[in-house]
Amino acid sequence: MPVAPEYLHLVYPDTVFHALLYGRASRDPKKKGRSVADQISSGRELCDQHGWPIAEVFDQDVDFSASRHARRKRRDFEALIDAIEAGRGRIVVAWEASRYYRDIEAYIRLRNACMAAGVLLCYNGQVFDLSKREDRKATAQDAIAAEDEAEGIRDRNLRTARATAKKGTPHGRVLYGYARRYDPETGEFAEQYVHPERGPIVREIFERIAAGETEYSIMQSLRKRGERQPGIEWEYYHFPTMLRNPGYAGLRVFQGKVIGKAAWPAIVPQELFDQVQQIVRDESRCTTKDWSVKHLLSGIGRCGECSDLPRLRIMRQRGDTRAYQCSERFHTIMRCELLDSYVEEALLEWLRTRAADAFRTDEQQAQAAAARARLRTLEGQLEQARRKATTFNEQTGEPQLSVESLAALEASLIPQIRKAKEATVVVQAPPLVQGLIAADDVEERWDALTIEQRRAVIRACVNVHLHRARARGVRKIEPGRVTLTFAGEPGFRAQPRHARATGPRQASARAVPSGSE
Repeated sequence: MPVAPEYLHLVYPDTVFHALLYGRASRDPKKKGRSVADQISSGRELCDQHGWPIAEVFDQDVDFSASRHARRKRRDFEALIDAIEAGRGRIVVAWEASRYYRDIEAYIRLRNACMAAGVLLCYNGQVFDLSKREDRKATAQDAIAAEDEAEGIRDRNLRTARATAKKGTPHGRVLYGYARRYDPETGEFAEQYVHPERGPIVREIFERIAAGETEYSIMQSLRKRGERQPGIEWEYYHFPTMLRNPGYAGLRVFQGKVIGKAAWPAIVPQELFDQVQQIVRDESRCTTKDWSVKHLLSGIGRCGECSDLPRLRIMRQRGDTRAYQCSERFHTIMRCELLDSYVEEALLEWLRTRAADAFRTDEQQAQAAAARARLRTLEGQLEQARRKATTFNEQTGEPQLSVESLAALEASLIPQIRKAKEATVVVQAPPLVQGLIAADDVEERWDALTIEQRRAVIRACVNVHLHRARARGVRKIEPGRVTLTFAGEPGFRAQPRHARATGPRQASARAVPSGSE
């Protein structure tokens, strides 16, 4: 039978009990280890009271579960077993049985180690000698009770998690970009809302990934702007989980599956989230550095003479000039600046005039055509009204349309014009491409892009094939020397390195603009 600590010296006279103190806490939300510190403090008082010298203290299993469902091993529990087997203590002291174990297998390991080394076990104000049958039975019953309690806690937590998931309310840690509000009186959860500073950063990260940037380049720029959270610097590993988490699109996930809408607002629109999923799932995608970004078309342009369309690579010419060359047979070649400028000019003209329809379905084409017709009518009405307001009657000197009437018409027509313009905007192109389509200042927007972003636009919008010159020494871009196949044209294939166009409409007519050196 177990004995009280104060009578231990009577049962084991002339024995020095070097103590091994152990503490553990399964939850430590504030990461301060107070529960374990309290356990160790109580153990020290017990040892001082009964004259047990403290040999070692094991107090690092903070925020570690002891149940069979634990995902991490308890480092100090393993160290405790080693200390027992090495004979560095004569008695193990803990607050209660559940601090040692909530799993029968863990109990058996501790029991066997104590039996083999002749070490006593102390918890709940009692000392057990595991070499005795009664004490083994008593500790085994405590172990079964501790395991059963752990299973009950887990079952309750799972029921709570299911109920929470069904309601769409959050569970667990707060996603970066959000914050939570609690009732000041009851302390109960009230709402999860978008953090005013961190939420826009999350949206920016998704938009930049969709625009063709890498996680590495985004991390570098965010580091320059400050910390992710106070004391936490942006690291590369922050991005993969964030970019794949449906919670940012306002969706509730339970046990790895989306089960419906969440009770919190989305930071990222569903369309943008889906676009990013296509990008991050691409196994060929470079997520750190794009080592070929020094030149606009290296690795993107292809040799049009070879049936397998090998990529163009950079070669050094005389002096400091560079040229694109077929990477397989080296029979097509053109100076980098010549091919770059040719492709850029043709691409910008396409973006200004024909890009919108390339990313629309037939139904969207019809809707956009109707929107354009309505836009022309509305703009015509507004222009006509403004002309009348500046045209005066020769006899009376009064304008054909009063200022008040013009103001009323403008107040009515301008919102309609804005809405009609929005209806003509492409909806399926990558966000970076959307910002260039039909833009009046497309050249300025293009110049403001990084080389990585320009390459992403080219991958999403145009296939570049370089053919042999008509004869040796010909340097001009003659008709047929370079073929450009744009999105929506037969044979176009988006290159999925950084950005991918989805659902391009199948149109006709390959564009082969001509140019010269």
